[in-house]
Amino acid sequence: MINNPFQIIRDTTPNADIPRGATIALGNFDGVHLGHRTVIEAALTMAKSAHQPAFALTFEPHPRSLFKPDAPPFRLTDETTKLRLLAGTGLDGAIVLTFDAARAATPAQEFINHELIERLGVSGISIGDDFHFGKGRGGTPATLVEWGRQRGIPVHVQSHVGLADMPISSSAIRAALAEGRVRDATAMLGSPWFVNGTVIHGAKRGRDLGYPTANIRLAPHVDLQHGIYAVRVGRGGGRELLGGVASYGRRPTFDNGDALLEVFLFDFSGSLYDEVLDVAFIEYLRPERKFDDLAALVRQMDDDSIRARAVLRAAPDSFPTLGQVTG
Repeated sequence: MINNPFQIIRDTTPNADIPRGATIALGNFDGVHLGHRTVIEAALTMAKSAHQPAFALTFEPHPRSLFKPDAPPFRLTDETTKLRLLAGTGLDGAIVLTFDAARAATPAQEFINHELIERLGVSGISIGDDFHFGKGRGGTPATLVEWGRQRGIPVHVQSHVGLADMPISSSAIRAALAEGRVRDATAMLGSPWFVNGTVIHGAKRGRDLGYPTANIRLAPHVDLQHGIYAVRVGRGGGRELLGGVASYGRRPTFDNGDALLEVFLFDFSGSLYDEVLDVAFIEYLRPERKFDDLAALVRQMDDDSIRARAVLRAAPDSFPTLGQVTG
């Protein structure tokens, strides 16, 4: 876990509190995957050369929430989770700009003038070759390259990043998770995909079966494949890591209700109610299915636990690098 101070700058941050001259990595950064990290690495390199801090500049909420309100996206990372991942990359902070109708209607040149020049006084920019900004997506990497050329400000444009024959994108990672291809998602992210949530009370059936679970309700648009997973769980912001096996789905043996994440932690006893946990998905073990009787279910849970322990032993350090975020 990274503990360096990580500054959050928002629309409401007074100009006097904004460090001028930083280099910025510009993007939405949903998932903070390997492609995003190459953009960030370029910003860090420029910042070191210029003896300036490096920041990510991103937007919240996700632009699709504004443009397609009836079809909210499956976000790989909510705002806090994204910031914690960004804080783990070595950046000095993040600039989080509110994406609303007014910002969507702002021409690209006005965005450059107000945000990049007047507020930030940037000394360098790193951007992916497919990122657009400003009204009608009129701002392009080429726009920034020409602007930087005229002012002597370096602009790095990162070409698309792939992994073997697998192009890396947030959309590709969402598709992998929806199909249970956790290893592919991990490879594209550079570390396991994880969720963060508060433990709630459930039906307490697991306790009666010898498998008490920590239950977490995920966001309604999380399109994760229903099934059983080997997981690693972080408590206290990730300072304590525990192994476990988790079910995500509708519990067809019992109630076939709303999707719920149920996590059984190995070698742990005690109450977790109201605790906030990070749950990293290490491997997909099997699909969710209905059992004819509870004895068959318990036998399968025993087998799932054995398999999950073996997966975790084979990947002892598999957990995302997170930083601390305040504000």
